[in-house]
Amino acid sequence: MSSRRRQAPWIHRNSRLLIAAVAILGALNTGYITATKLFGGEAACPTSGCEQVLSSPYAYLFGIPLSLFGLLAYAGMAVFALAPLAVSPDKNKPLRTELENWTWLLLFVGSTAMLVFSGYLMYIMASQFVAVYGASGICYYCIASALFALTLFVLTLIGRAWDDVGQLLFTGIIVAMVTIVGTLGVYANIGGSATADASSQSGPAVTSTSGQAEIALAKHLASIDAKMYGAYWCPHCHDQKQLFGQQAWREITYVECAPDGQNAQPDVCTAQGIEGYPTWEVNGRKLSGTQTLQQLAEASGYQGPTNFQIGG
Repeated sequence: MSSRRRQAPWIHRNSRLLIAAVAILGALNTGYITATKLFGGEAACPTSGCEQVLSSPYAYLFGIPLSLFGLLAYAGMAVFALAPLAVSPDKNKPLRTELENWTWLLLFVGSTAMLVFSGYLMYIMASQFVAVYGASGICYYCIASALFALTLFVLTLIGRAWDDVGQLLFTGIIVAMVTIVGTLGVYANIGGSATADASSQSGPAVTSTSGQAEIALAKHLASIDAKMYGAYWCPHCHDQKQLFGQQAWREITYVECAPDGQNAQPDVCTAQGIEGYPTWEVNGRKLSGTQTLQQLAEASGYQGPTNFQIGG
């Protein structure tokens, strides 16, 4: 009596395509973030949390946007998922089988490492940003990336029948431990370099030179009690400081919102409803984002010279 050949479960037959689809979505997510960082834009976001998180020291490794590494990781997962499908099982079955075995292992290792690393980043976002700024500290792109990593891990686990579950568990534990140790080591170095100047942090030094117009405007802003709210790690805040120059910036009333920054006043920032950096408070108005000196002059009623050398 002949027996019907048992058909593989649907998830096993389609798991590689599903993994590739999720990996491509992850690549689009991290690719968009990378493009905004490399070309000087800001990621569109319903709150200021995206820019706060994506501009923080945790968003860079060795001076390179972390999202670029994420883009490469998602692209690698897509390649691992699709590579065996390019080989016909009818024409070269041994090669197809060999590729499937090796790429499944690479998919498991890659998805495990990505899941552990994403979990650590979620912890950082919750403890360093959401705990301080509430909903305004949420980075939706980061959450999406973490969900993509979790989905890849689950699809890899259920996407095939694993022969040796014990060996798989052992491999997963080793990969997770290596990822955790490496992650803590990398971010410990970043934290150490950032806090080299005692325990306070004030961000990069202002290197531009002020002209008489910049200094006059800065003194005028100080006289009307205008303030700039910012964070030491915010690149746009540094851009704003550069527009004034060294001499003029010393006259500006600056409120540090980052809890670990120099002379930090996070409670003041929260009380004022500051959600993004920089934010200016001029004559009772809030001005969000980097302002040209001409814009600040007009908003403050400045009547002095306006031949600004840098930020007119």
